[in-house]
Amino acid sequence: MRRRTQKLALLTALWTAMVGLGTVSAINAQEAALPAAPHADVLSIGGSVTEIVAALGQQHRLKARDTTSTYPLDVTGLPDVGYMRALSPEGVLSVAPSLILSEEGAGPPETLEVLRAADVEFIEVPDALSTEGILRKIAIIGDALGTPERADKLSAEVETAVEQALADASRPDTDKKRVLFVLSTQGGKINASGTGTAADALIRMAGGVNAVTGYEGYKQLTDEAVGLAAPDMILMMDRGGDHGLADAELFEMPAIRLTPAAPTRSVLRMDGLLMLGFGPRTAEAIRTLNDALYGHGA
Repeated sequence: MRRRTQKLALLTALWTAMVGLGTVSAINAQEAALPAAPHADVLSIGGSVTEIVAALGQQHRLKARDTTSTYPLDVTGLPDVGYMRALSPEGVLSVAPSLILSEEGAGPPETLEVLRAADVEFIEVPDALSTEGILRKIAIIGDALGTPERADKLSAEVETAVEQALADASRPDTDKKRVLFVLSTQGGKINASGTGTAADALIRMAGGVNAVTGYEGYKQLTDEAVGLAAPDMILMMDRGGDHGLADAELFEMPAIRLTPAAPTRSVLRMDGLLMLGFGPRTAEAIRTLNDALYGHGA
């Protein structure tokens, strides 16, 4: 009887071991069948492109970025290949990316020619000046990263947020304030936005009126032209150099002293990427400018 019990115990132990081995083999087979986790092999060029990559939950795949990519803050710890409009082929290829996602307008053209001829996938993401444009950027980047479902979800969230911000910022034409976006004050001259720019689009989305509509793009204005533009508010990027002129100096400039913004010292400085990037945080940019123009909850 005792020998029979020992034999049964031995058989049970062998069976358990075999089942265990089979389970481990099955798990190993399943793991082998799973796709490998994506490596950090993406170079993102352009602040809004990098921001979208992060918003899609794919920041871990970034190998490097350009100088304009400053959000989220921890991406600034990645290797920097230089300013997006002054890239060198050597600098870009030195980080050995397998995929380059680039905002439209990167360059110079000869650098892009070299990159497109290299054995690297290069995808250009069109600029955006509208809700539809932002959603198109998200879709293109989502497809490139193989995350279309996440892109669909992010697009729905961004569309809802922007449309709500636009509705809240809507005002009658007779009640709209005039805004002058000042790109720089180099040499004591005002370089300001006309039409067809990201600043112009944001001003209109936030319920304001661009104070300058006589030209497209950016241009230096005479003091008289600034006075005739009659802005109620000056809008600038929140950064150093000519873009970061202190309030006291700004409102002492002869051109600015002639404007309705001067007596009230109405100036708003915003993060450049938030304001001009037209990415996932555009609703926040719309609300920030709208609140500055008309007060909280306007």
